[in-house]
Amino acid sequence: MNIYLDNGATTPLSHSTKKYLVSLLDIYGNPSSNHSVGLKSRQIISDVRKSVAKYINSDMNNIFFTNGGAASNTLAIRGYYSKYNCHILYSPIAHKSILKCVEDYKYSYPLKVDKNGFVNMQYLREQLNTSALKLFVILDYANSEIGTIQNVKEIIDLVHFYNGITYLDCTGSISSIPLDVKQLDVDMCGFSAHKIGGLKGCGILYKKSNIELAPLIYGSQEQGLVGGTENILGIASLGKAIENYNYSSVSSKNRDYVYEYIIENIPDSYLVGSKAQRLAHNLYMCFQGIEGESFMILLDMHGIQVSTGSACNSGSLSASYALSAIGMNENDIHSCIRMTFSGNETDEQLNYVCDTLKECADKLRKKEY
Repeated sequence: MNIYLDNGATTPLSHSTKKYLVSLLDIYGNPSSNHSVGLKSRQIISDVRKSVAKYINSDMNNIFFTNGGAASNTLAIRGYYSKYNCHILYSPIAHKSILKCVEDYKYSYPLKVDKNGFVNMQYLREQLNTSALKLFVILDYANSEIGTIQNVKEIIDLVHFYNGITYLDCTGSISSIPLDVKQLDVDMCGFSAHKIGGLKGCGILYKKSNIELAPLIYGSQEQGLVGGTENILGIASLGKAIENYNYSSVSSKNRDYVYEYIIENIPDSYLVGSKAQRLAHNLYMCFQGIEGESFMILLDMHGIQVSTGSACNSGSLSASYALSAIGMNENDIHSCIRMTFSGNETDEQLNYVCDTLKECADKLRKKEY
């Protein structure tokens, strides 16, 4: 039995998406060419831009294609900072592409978060009230590692009260939470196609029309912000993924089934992050006394794929910056695994996961592997 529980890292292509992409392989024209072959490619991009705009309740001229979520983050942050002299406030549990990007800037400061990863609103209010520079607040809609969903509307409204702007990284949330940029009144946001069944290498940046950005890559494409010939297949895959995506099917049922089994049957384990405001598919557990990497490998040997955190960090054995930022006990930081469900798991699969989790946890604690 093979059970993939790492959908927070990436999602598989559906059969219909694969079939659609194969049908496009003969559309090879450069979208910048003004002949009939090039126009076919350009039409694909235009159609998907319209679909994305409808998907997030935006105008299509405010949608820009990038090569992924990290590129969208970088374009928004570096592009804005290059145009405006601003004071940056950022979530310390944001994606690594954000944390590395803000290191380059003088007036860049981390916000405070509590043990569940929620931004400290009082501290944010104090920082907004004391800055003499234009304010730029950067945060993730939901943390892809620990699963906590921020109070984004409250944060955005507070930032706007102090005449600041916001960037919202939605790559971790886009699979579970519908995005309405007008309802949220977010200034800029981004996400990645492969989190909702599209190909890797395609991302989206949304920005309001009145915000100017310096280019990420120089060229003529994407209104001069992201130069280079467009990734037609990646963009097309996003369009097909959006067409097939159904938020009404997103449920915490399978996650909760496994969580309740763990709490009842595997001692010295606990949930990391918020229980109430949590991504529906995310289960991030600490199994005290067990090394997370060993747990992940042993589960993989039994046909269950999980991770020890977000995909951008799991290749490293260093402590998770998100767990450190929320003040987690140092002895527990390396004892965590993340399971992210598709929602399509069968009862047989869920029972196998539960039984295998207990079996592997017992073996690791007794060192019988």
